[in-house]
Amino acid sequence: MQVEDLYKLAHQAALGSEHAVSDALSAGDRLLRELADLVGDPVEPLMDAISPGGRMLRVHLRPFLAAGGDPERLLQAFVRTANEYKGSVNDLKRYWISIVDLAAQGQIPFHAGGLRRFIGGMEAACFPAIHHSAQYQAAYRPSYRVVVSEFLPSSWFDEPPADS
Repeated sequence: MQVEDLYKLAHQAALGSEHAVSDALSAGDRLLRELADLVGDPVEPLMDAISPGGRMLRVHLRPFLAAGGDPERLLQAFVRTANEYKGSVNDLKRYWISIVDLAAQGQIPFHAGGLRRFIGGMEAACFPAIHHSAQYQAAYRPSYRVVVSEFLPSSWFDEPPADS
């Protein structure tokens, strides 16, 4: 995990999906293509809670596919999240302060000063959504959708999502 990946996690936890989905059909096509192209066995949990209280989730596509998940239900939750969830930049800033504190305490392998400089650049750019780092992509091949938990069917929560 690189600093960009920490930022992406905090950004998604605070602000949800990266942008509004204006075309659900295209989003559905992208989801189906991604599901068809998945390789490897699922090693991640079906869901990771990425915000305090577990409201915002990453639904990982490999275990979703392995469990016979319904792409249409996931797409509906993703589109609703993108179009209805109104996140908070203040939450993003608060999460980042916690990340910097963890680094300062030596609990995560990052330097607090570097994290402060990074978020300063992101703030100057109005906190844009960014992609995962190349290192993270190569190591984890991330494939997920960010959704608000209450937009998913309750049957998906037979087992609680893992905290990240």
